[in-house]
Amino acid sequence: MKGNIKWIVCLTVIIGLVALPLLMETPAFADKLSDSIQQAVGDGKIDKKAEPGFLGIPGAPGVNYILGFLWAIWVGWIFSTVGAFGGIMAGVGHITIFGLGDYAKDFGKGYPLNKLVTDSIRVSNQWLVGLSGLISSTNYYRMGRLVAPLGICLAIGGVGGSWLIPDLTAGKISLKAYIGYFGIAVLALGIILFRETTAGGQAKRKKAKEAAAAFEKQAKDGGDTKKGVKVLEGSWVMMFVALGVVVASALWANLAGGARWVAYILALAGWGLTFFIGTIRFTFFDVEFKFKAFIPMLGGIFIAALASFLGVGGGFLYVPFLTSVAGLPMFLVAGTSGLVVLVGMIVSIFSYMVGKGVPVQWGFIGAELLGIFVGSMIGPRTSKYIPDIWLKRLFVVLAFYVGIRYITKGFLGFSIVPPF
Repeated sequence: MKGNIKWIVCLTVIIGLVALPLLMETPAFADKLSDSIQQAVGDGKIDKKAEPGFLGIPGAPGVNYILGFLWAIWVGWIFSTVGAFGGIMAGVGHITIFGLGDYAKDFGKGYPLNKLVTDSIRVSNQWLVGLSGLISSTNYYRMGRLVAPLGICLAIGGVGGSWLIPDLTAGKISLKAYIGYFGIAVLALGIILFRETTAGGQAKRKKAKEAAAAFEKQAKDGGDTKKGVKVLEGSWVMMFVALGVVVASALWANLAGGARWVAYILALAGWGLTFFIGTIRFTFFDVEFKFKAFIPMLGGIFIAALASFLGVGGGFLYVPFLTSVAGLPMFLVAGTSGLVVLVGMIVSIFSYMVGKGVPVQWGFIGAELLGIFVGSMIGPRTSKYIPDIWLKRLFVVLAFYVGIRYITKGFLGFSIVPPF
């Protein structure tokens, strides 16, 4: 009962944070868009008499709400099933299917309307992934398939790492030129995860295999699969305090006008607090797992920093960490990863919408969020019928897709798979 109360409090705070950009929306949003349109009209880049399209921009591609709804169901389902690739799939829809990527490029790099449309696409992706993370993590928690302490500790590292590491290394480290090699690394990662699905690989992951087998048997027999995760040891208060401090650091860094040193101190303080959380123990179908809280925190920093350097989302990097490093069965991965991504999306949405005044097309986003809701409700309920091995193989297939995309983009200059 106490665990449920803590989770309800946590979700209340999260929902409040998600809703705040809507409440804080000001005429400045419209002014920024209007100014960009007027500049483009003055420069002869758009015809003000043309039919309004995306964001009300004359001549912009129109967006089909029904198609957006249907595509978002797929995005919500895949993210809530494997815990990754939601942002990439949302991007495929916005950039390729709806043609918004090519439209933005037509204005030329650095042009105000190019940047505005690009940022709007990015924030739209984040709204979809954020809602999917909220719904799926809530569902998985109720189903006993969310390791909340592990997700929180990863988020503590990830939220701070996503802004502090790039901030400290600005102009010194840039890996975007090596994105092709990153693609090769993703392919290699896919191969490693595929090997874990073989008999030899399964033999090395005895606890994960034992827990997965117990869950699969219960699901097959129609028994209660909700008894799931039981946290035996770990300070919830310290975890929530550390997470709150790190989130505050990111919001200060992105929204405050000065005294950046405050954000640095908050981030370091949040990270430091995880060393006092100690060991966290939990069981899943009577199989015990444990970890030191600072290990996933450090993993979150590394993943967020790498993602920032490369200019990628990075959500798909949490899944290999949770399976290969933390040793979890796939049945626990999607919900835990969804919680980590949710926290990151809240911070990012704040940064763009409140800090930079980036607009979104609410009618279109609303239709997509309905699709996300449907897909994210279905995912947790269908994934329990998919064997642990095949959940991982589904992830492997998508890892190969991402690897091919970044390899071709890095070495050929363009992607041979969408988004192009």
